[in-house]
Amino acid sequence: MELSGSRRRVAYFFNETLPLFHFGPGHAMKPYRHFLVDDLVQGYGLDDKMSLMRYEPASKEEMIVYHDSYYIDFISQPMENLKTEKANVKNEVYLDTDCPNFTGLFNYCQLIAGGSLAAARSLNNGFCDVAINWGGGLHHAKWNRAYGFCYVNDPVLAIVELLKHNGRVLYLDIDCHHGDGVEAAFYSTNRVMTLSFHLYEKNFFPGTGNMNDIGVGAGLHHSSNVPLKMGITDDDYEQIFKPIVSNVLQKYQPNVIVMQCGTDSLAGDRLGRLNLTLKGHSNCVKYVISKNIPLILLGGGGYRPANAARCWTLETAIALEEELPISIPEIESYEYFAPEFRLEISPGEGIEKCEFSGDSTIRTTGIMDFCSLALSTSRITAIQFSSSLSFFLIVVC
Repeated sequence: MELSGSRRRVAYFFNETLPLFHFGPGHAMKPYRHFLVDDLVQGYGLDDKMSLMRYEPASKEEMIVYHDSYYIDFISQPMENLKTEKANVKNEVYLDTDCPNFTGLFNYCQLIAGGSLAAARSLNNGFCDVAINWGGGLHHAKWNRAYGFCYVNDPVLAIVELLKHNGRVLYLDIDCHHGDGVEAAFYSTNRVMTLSFHLYEKNFFPGTGNMNDIGVGAGLHHSSNVPLKMGITDDDYEQIFKPIVSNVLQKYQPNVIVMQCGTDSLAGDRLGRLNLTLKGHSNCVKYVISKNIPLILLGGGGYRPANAARCWTLETAIALEEELPISIPEIESYEYFAPEFRLEISPGEGIEKCEFSGDSTIRTTGIMDFCSLALSTSRITAIQFSSSLSFFLIVVC
């Protein structure tokens, strides 16, 4: 389903209490980044150009639509109950050092889930064309445990909600880390296609997302992975991203898209090892928006809070078709954007760069079709990149 030609309707989902949570000293996940992005969005005046939607926390019942009820019951207990000797055994099952128990944990989980559910419902009822929830995108959580800084898998909950009114949903992930939790949830269905672009290196979390992971049963060829090596820059990423996404959209024809826009793929991230600037990251979002398919934009990883705020603010402006001045406005959180106070990120120095090599029109066979719906009679053209990438780009002609 494509949108009509009238001005795009954008809804921005927020809850002012989300930034108040704290994972603990030294933890890479900083919920206060959501204050920075909300503050910057407001400082640029974007809040006046879209619908601001304060969402409510999700209920336990809404979370167990996907998650194990015993797991949700466990994390819903008061923090002091989770510190008993008896609870320690279950702590080791449900939580880990990456996903610690902290004050207000369950309320935090309710907010994460609530925002993405509200965004999905806004698309289902036709309220907007693009629903933005930068507080969501926690794509690692398993159905029965926390994983990779993620306690509830809000993209999965949103997709399940979307499937009530839509036949096919595309989940598109540009986080530096593989969208493993979402892939696992829909690995055996053809009603959801998952497409993840991510760093794939030895000892890099979560270690999944091989290009041969393509789904099973009814979901065969409905999971696609684009594994990257470190250092990829804007131009090379774009030359990979656009043809693959175009092919997927043409062949799969989703009714709605859920796009996870983790900013740990930006240069200089604490945990990421890719080398995108704001332009490279936001061009991916701009390309998907240009397809005029109902869309949810979610956050995700991003461990330089000011850079996450820069990126998501720019992508909010792109959804609104607004141009932003390069200088950060004088907002409450202004000092967090020091020393440049600019809406830009430079590519990293000394990072392995990705260059083209060899014949860019090498023909090959027997390689996975990234659009996952190739016909046996199709002619396949492969574009081979250098050692900075670990795959072939497939274009079905």
